[in-house]
Amino acid sequence: MARSALLNVMVQAAMKAGRSLARDFGEVENLQVSRKGPSDFVSAADHRAEKIVREELQKARPGYGLLMEESGTIEGSDPQHRWIVDPLDGTTNFLHGIPIFAVSIALERQGQIVAGVIFNPAMDELYTAERGGGAFLNDRRLRVAGRAALPDCVIGTGIPFLGKGDHARCLVEMRHVMGEVAGIRRCGAAALDLAWTASGRLDAYWEHGLAPWDTAAGLLMVREAGGFVTDLDGGDKMFEKRSIVAGNEKIQAQLRQLLVKARG
Repeated sequence: MARSALLNVMVQAAMKAGRSLARDFGEVENLQVSRKGPSDFVSAADHRAEKIVREELQKARPGYGLLMEESGTIEGSDPQHRWIVDPLDGTTNFLHGIPIFAVSIALERQGQIVAGVIFNPAMDELYTAERGGGAFLNDRRLRVAGRAALPDCVIGTGIPFLGKGDHARCLVEMRHVMGEVAGIRRCGAAALDLAWTASGRLDAYWEHGLAPWDTAAGLLMVREAGGFVTDLDGGDKMFEKRSIVAGNEKIQAQLRQLLVKARG
């Protein structure tokens, strides 16, 4: 596959940050499993990875703005372009030594996501996509799964945790979905949930309460792999409404209908 210069910049930044996270991840097992120590360590790892990504991207395109999970919005001299970055998606997994986490970088041009990179260093899996150019895992082109009936499908989602999200809504939605599908998975990293939907590992995925950096790269990957991504209402306001439903054309529509029914 041929990558554009911009995508190569994103890949280099993601892989450099990923190598830093991989080194820190190797230390997690040696930490005492307590609330304070590992959390502080992981926060430091997160900030180190973000610093690496920011420096790499700003070196290559100094005028582009940034929207980053830790640092927030950084205005650029070029108002048409913005990087959207999550330096460590799957922080809780990372903290507990679960190798499902990723660096996620998207490029937004005039309000449209045009390129995305998601890198899981623990599994050495690099997902890339460019608008109109397809989606890839390492060098293999991706297609969403072709299943057409919910009972055959494994669906990904997110589950609210302590102090976050609408727990009651989650339970109602799970009750509506779990009786219709082969299984539900909660993997703990939205970027990878979307990448796995693009690759066909998951047949579909839904979640609420997500920020743009959680989904920007992944939603492009699903679309470039032939899938559909909308908000819960079927529109294109995933960032504003902070909800997302992704899958192939048939399963995405069926899943969204179940979720609308659950909402009453």
